[in-house]
Amino acid sequence: MVAGENFWGSLVSQIGGTHVNVTSIVTDPNTDPHEYESNSADARAIANACFVIVNGAGYDTWGLNEIAASNTPHQTVLNVQLLLGQPVDANPHFWYSPYYVNTTVRAMYEDLVAIDPANSAYYKQQYASLNSSLWTSYMKQEQIIKQQFAGTPVASTESIFVYMANATGLNIITPPAFMEAVAEGNDPSSQDVAAFQNQLNGGNTTVRVLVYNEQTVTPLTQSLLALAAKNEIPYVRISETIQPPNYTFQAWMQGEVGELQDALNAAALGQ
Repeated sequence: MVAGENFWGSLVSQIGGTHVNVTSIVTDPNTDPHEYESNSADARAIANACFVIVNGAGYDTWGLNEIAASNTPHQTVLNVQLLLGQPVDANPHFWYSPYYVNTTVRAMYEDLVAIDPANSAYYKQQYASLNSSLWTSYMKQEQIIKQQFAGTPVASTESIFVYMANATGLNIITPPAFMEAVAEGNDPSSQDVAAFQNQLNGGNTTVRVLVYNEQTVTPLTQSLLALAAKNEIPYVRISETIQPPNYTFQAWMQGEVGELQDALNAAALGQ
């Protein structure tokens, strides 16, 4: 089995347990997954896989191309974007939405049962265990943050945080076009940059916390991080892929949500 990215790979491997061997292609925490280019080893892995999971929404077009090129008979493909009914130009960071994660994990479970019905009871048990772990590790904490801090104005250097902000009830006031430009590797407009800087400097609505994507780093985002630090705005570093790479999906998310909670608490104390 092959997953385009290690966050989906971690989840399906936990459902499959001892009955699956999952290869995750994008795993390097020092690389921007948006810019990943596949190689011959990736092509072979996908061609030989009975089950392939891709994110879609333009995030891993290379994977869709490899699937089409191999045209492997009887291969099951789970395209998360299509599963969720999202357009190709949607925000691709679906794994940061607990609702989308639950839907995707359910589809993974159903696909594994369809591929290997003889072990359906085992997969059902693994699926139930994973659901419990996802809730207790970080999804419950997101609900607590929502109860405590809903509506709190925050900033984000990239659109990766939008889904988690929705889940926690936080209000991202960063210009959407700024976040989208950084996510796509483009330069934001001077007007959006000035607006972001003004927010970090306390103009208009004061930003309480800055969320910083450490896998789409540019001189501009680094300068914004420095500006937040100068103004004593707590910041949270988040990533595109699991960090450290040997963590489970939920352990990774638990760490990030915990840091978000700490930053919000620190901002509240500094009022």
